[in-house]
Amino acid sequence: MAWLKVDNLSKNINNQLVVNNIQFTQEQNQPIAIAGSTGSGKTTLLKMIAGLVQPTTGTVMFNNQKVPGPNDKLLPGIKDIAYLSQHFELRNNYFVHEILEMSNKLHISEAKNMYKVCRVEHLLKRKTSELSGGEKQRIALAKLLTTNPKLLLLDEPFSNLDMVHKNLMKQVITDIGKQLNVTCIMISHEAADILSWANEILILQDGNLVQKGNPKQVYQKPVNQYVASLLGEYNIINHKNAAGFTRLPQQPQNDKQLMLRPEHIKVERATNIFQKDTIEKILFWGSYYTIDVLVNDQLIRVKTLRTDLQEGERVFLTVDAADIWYI
Repeated sequence: MAWLKVDNLSKNINNQLVVNNIQFTQEQNQPIAIAGSTGSGKTTLLKMIAGLVQPTTGTVMFNNQKVPGPNDKLLPGIKDIAYLSQHFELRNNYFVHEILEMSNKLHISEAKNMYKVCRVEHLLKRKTSELSGGEKQRIALAKLLTTNPKLLLLDEPFSNLDMVHKNLMKQVITDIGKQLNVTCIMISHEAADILSWANEILILQDGNLVQKGNPKQVYQKPVNQYVASLLGEYNIINHKNAAGFTRLPQQPQNDKQLMLRPEHIKVERATNIFQKDTIEKILFWGSYYTIDVLVNDQLIRVKTLRTDLQEGERVFLTVDAADIWYI
């Protein structure tokens, strides 16, 4: 049996179905990410897995044990599952070591190692009022880990963090899995946060699970434009302009349109008078450039490392067969 099994989970709030018949499984040490737009049901789903919200229908089984909700148990949830809300709070005017010792169930050596993994060992003698937002978040995370959970649920752990603390938090979450053997499910609205971390991605739309797969599958072969937009920039190219792509190996069905990620399109200088696509704009983004190319009446975005092209220059576009997808 699966380590975690979410079975036909639904939640109705004020006669509105906010989570609709979700089911998936998770094995130990398998990092899973949940993505979706605001209001897609991500947080409600995570809270039901934690036992903090009572499902309308369905069950959550963890390690062959049903996770009870508020209607099932005075103190819902189980000790092996911990949930970090994006709206966490720490008690004011306490030393950090006091906050952590209140809930600690770890041996002192295990606790010290966990503090090191969470990058908080240097904060133990500070008061909570002396911490930055990123430091408070790592303390809240460490506080959860003092209860020795096996599954950690993270709701937007990178929200409201500057780049320095965000990158640090990313490394902490990775190390929690590798060094502390804690399995994670994470919600994030940033594609870059989950594509390089997750083993499997679940995409929610209006409470429904619309796509599930490994990061490469979901990124390169989204089921619709909603999924494509969640994970990065994309081009939807109409039939007329798709037919003009050099070496396009196949034509779409009548009800499908060509979808290409900007980095999958190659731009070359025009070699004859019939190639009239024109570079409209070039933007520098540090590690790459984006080039907007006018193809007939449509702007197509290309991501490239090339530095030798100029605005106004005539070009033509090509794409490899492996990068083509129709939605």
